Amino acid sequence: MISGRNLFKKAKPLIGLFGLLFYLLPRFFVVFLWDATSKYSQLPFIALRYLMLKRMCEGCGDNVRIGANVRILNWHNLKIGSNVSIHDYCYLDASGGISIGDNVSIAHATSILSFEHTWDDQALPIKYNPTKPSSVVIKDDVWIGCGVRILSDVEIKQRSIVAAGAVLTKSFESNAILAGVPAKVVKNI
Repeated sequence: MISGRNLFKKAKPLIGLFGLLFYLLPRFFVVFLWDATSKYSQLPFIALRYLMLKRMCEGCGDNVRIGANVRILNWHNLKIGSNVSIHDYCYLDASGGISIGDNVSIAHATSILSFEHTWDDQALPIKYNPTKPSSVVIKDDVWIGCGVRILSDVEIKQRSIVAAGAVLTKSFESNAILAGVPAKVVKNI
């Protein structure tokens, strides 16, 4: 059985050739294509999403797998390393910047938000107050379980695991297993 990394290595020249076509398309059309093909999980659609990601993001490494129904906002502030998988139904808003390192797995239904709402202007409803951008950094060799919520100004250090359903509101040291609402270190690796 051939692994995803080996399959990517074999197909990389062809992927690069097709990728050039996406640089000729306007950004709004690439987003339209993303939305039109995001519900499909077959290999050709995964390859298309990879090409669109390469075109739209600030940076994108090799062998990146984006599952079905993944929603990405503010693409230009998103950096993704190599050997990354973002599974179905994830939501990434890179308003303040999201950086994902190498060898990262993000399970389904995870949300990553790189901004927070303010409520300083009392003349406006809270939903109309400006947002405050603040980056999210996910270092190399991180595994994020399903349904995790990562809020702005959080750094997940290398070789860490975030348990399913956790809510991260602050940064932690490396080599840790994080769990809970709000998340805390439950074990060191």
